[in-house]
Amino acid sequence: MHSIGKIIAESRKKKGLSQPELADLLSEQGIHVTAKAISKWETDAREPGLHTFFTLCRLLEIEDIYDAYFGVNPYSVMNGLNQAGKDRIKDYADILRASGLFKPDSNIIPFRPTAVFKDIYEDAVSAGTGNFLTDTPKNSYEVSGIAPDHASFGVRISGDSMEPEYLNGEIAWIQQKDSLSSGEVGIFYLNGEAYIKKLYDEPDGLRLLSLNKKYAPIIVQENDSFKVFGKVIGKCSSSDIHKRKQ
Repeated sequence: MHSIGKIIAESRKKKGLSQPELADLLSEQGIHVTAKAISKWETDAREPGLHTFFTLCRLLEIEDIYDAYFGVNPYSVMNGLNQAGKDRIKDYADILRASGLFKPDSNIIPFRPTAVFKDIYEDAVSAGTGNFLTDTPKNSYEVSGIAPDHASFGVRISGDSMEPEYLNGEIAWIQQKDSLSSGEVGIFYLNGEAYIKKLYDEPDGLRLLSLNKKYAPIIVQENDSFKVFGKVIGKCSSSDIHKRKQ
């Protein structure tokens, strides 16, 4: 069994990338980390989040993470073959694709309900000083075609610290998650208050950043009460919402 750090380090070196170069590639994917953070991963002092790790697998061309981690993937069609045998399977796969006879069925139309309802927390998060999320009033809205498919709930934004991307009064759509990758925008609980901010997870600690430069970063201290509510995956204006009773 190999560690996550060893897999990242060996794959990076195989690609001929330095740690700063890998950090630049991640930044192009919207994941902002430093070379020091990558060094922490490679020495197993810390581990990247799930989204970041899968992005690393794509950038570093780690085709079979099961095989890379455990040394062998018993469920792989390539199990028990040397590299020459694996190359033959890939060649045969190219022949099947070129034939055009085995394309995925693209005629299946996914079922979508005619009406989708989501809860929206009223005055729940602040883009300024922070307000409570727990126990705040919420209402159910019919949001078909407005909310992203994976949204768990919506929150109404208060304040201007996330302008120009997120405006006062807009609805932010949240996918409920308990962890985020560095550089992602989410909803956070900090010492009894709820914020919409961009998370930066660096070797020297966590910071919550505003997009509006007039607001200073919020430093998450070691003894603070901190929790991730979820990731912001979309937004809409209040006028887009048509309220109905469920």
